[in-house]
Amino acid sequence: MELKTARLTILIDPNKKAAFESLCAQQDRTASQVIRQLIRDYLAQHGVEYVPSGLNLDEQIAGKAAGDSRPARKKSPQRDTTAPARQRTVRRGA
Repeated sequence: MELKTARLTILIDPNKKAAFESLCAQQDRTASQVIRQLIRDYLAQHGVEYVPSGLNLDEQIAGKAAGDSRPARKKSPQRDTTAPARQRTVRRGA
Protein backbone atom coordinates (compact mmCIF):
# COMPACT_ATOMS: atom_id res chain seq x y z
CA MET A 1 0.00 0.00 0.00
CA GLU A 2 1.26 3.43 -0.89
CA LEU A 3 1.96 5.82 1.95
CA LYS A 4 1.65 8.98 -0.13
CA THR A 5 -0.90 9.84 -2.78
CA ALA A 6 -1.19 12.14 -5.78
CA ARG A 7 -4.30 13.29 -7.61
CA LEU A 8 -5.11 12.09 -11.13
CA THR A 9 -7.86 14.00 -12.90
CA ILE A 10 -9.59 12.44 -15.89
CA LEU A 11 -12.45 13.47 -18.15
CA ILE A 12 -15.12 10.83 -18.73
CA ASP A 13 -18.64 10.66 -20.12
CA PRO A 14 -21.09 11.38 -17.25
CA ASN A 15 -23.24 8.31 -18.02
CA LYS A 16 -20.15 6.06 -18.10
CA LYS A 17 -19.02 7.55 -14.77
CA ALA A 18 -22.43 6.89 -13.19
CA ALA A 19 -22.47 3.29 -14.47
CA PHE A 20 -18.90 2.73 -13.19
CA GLU A 21 -19.68 4.17 -9.74
CA SER A 22 -22.86 2.07 -9.54
CA LEU A 23 -20.93 -1.12 -10.37
CA CYS A 24 -18.23 -0.23 -7.81
CA ALA A 25 -20.91 0.31 -5.14
CA GLN A 26 -22.48 -3.08 -5.96
CA GLN A 27 -19.06 -4.66 -5.37
CA ASP A 28 -18.58 -2.67 -2.14
CA ARG A 29 -15.51 -0.89 -3.53
CA THR A 30 -14.80 2.75 -4.22
CA ALA A 31 -14.05 4.02 -7.70
CA SER A 32 -10.57 5.01 -6.48
CA GLN A 33 -9.85 1.48 -5.23
CA VAL A 34 -10.82 -0.02 -8.58
CA ILE A 35 -8.85 2.55 -10.60
CA ARG A 36 -5.72 2.05 -8.44
CA GLN A 37 -5.98 -1.72 -9.01
CA LEU A 38 -6.42 -1.20 -12.76
CA ILE A 39 -3.28 0.96 -12.84
CA ARG A 40 -1.26 -1.62 -10.84
CA ASP A 41 -2.43 -4.38 -13.21
CA TYR A 42 -1.62 -2.28 -16.29
CA LEU A 43 1.90 -1.54 -15.03
CA ALA A 44 2.49 -5.22 -14.21
CA GLN A 45 1.15 -6.30 -17.61
CA HIS A 46 3.75 -4.09 -19.29
CA GLY A 47 6.59 -5.07 -16.97
CA VAL A 48 6.90 -1.66 -15.34
CA GLU A 49 8.30 -1.83 -11.79
CA TYR A 50 8.05 0.95 -9.24
CA VAL A 51 8.62 1.50 -5.55
CA PRO A 52 5.46 2.75 -3.81
CA SER A 53 5.80 6.25 -2.38
CA GLY A 54 7.00 6.36 1.21
CA LEU A 55 9.03 3.14 0.98
CA ASN A 56 12.75 3.20 0.47
CA LEU A 57 14.37 0.90 -2.07
CA ASP A 58 16.34 -1.06 0.58
CA GLU A 59 13.10 -2.03 2.38
CA GLN A 60 11.57 -3.10 -0.94
CA ILE A 61 14.58 -5.26 -1.86
CA ALA A 62 14.77 -6.78 1.65
CA GLY A 63 11.12 -7.82 1.44
CA LYS A 64 11.63 -9.54 -1.93
CA ALA A 65 14.83 -11.28 -0.73
CA ALA A 66 12.90 -12.72 2.21
CA GLY A 67 10.29 -14.13 -0.17
CA ASP A 68 7.64 -11.56 0.71
CA SER A 69 5.78 -10.43 -2.40
CA ARG A 70 4.17 -7.52 -0.58
CA PRO A 71 6.06 -4.23 -0.25
CA ALA A 72 7.57 -3.54 3.16
CA ARG A 73 5.68 -1.00 5.24
CA LYS A 74 7.32 2.04 6.73
CA LYS A 75 7.03 2.03 10.51
CA SER A 76 5.49 4.99 12.28
CA PRO A 77 7.74 6.73 14.78
CA GLN A 78 6.88 5.77 18.35
CA ARG A 79 5.98 8.52 20.80
CA ASP A 80 8.27 8.80 23.80
CA THR A 81 5.97 8.10 26.76
CA THR A 82 8.78 8.42 29.32
CA ALA A 83 9.29 12.15 28.69
CA PRO A 84 7.12 14.52 30.74
CA ALA A 85 4.28 16.16 28.84
CA ARG A 86 5.03 19.67 27.65
CA GLN A 87 2.96 22.22 29.51
CA ARG A 88 1.31 25.10 27.76
CA THR A 89 2.03 28.61 29.00
CA VAL A 90 -0.99 30.88 29.26
CA ARG A 91 -0.41 34.62 29.12
CA ARG A 92 -2.83 36.85 30.95
CA GLY A 93 -3.90 40.17 29.43
CA ALA A 94 -2.22 43.45 30.48
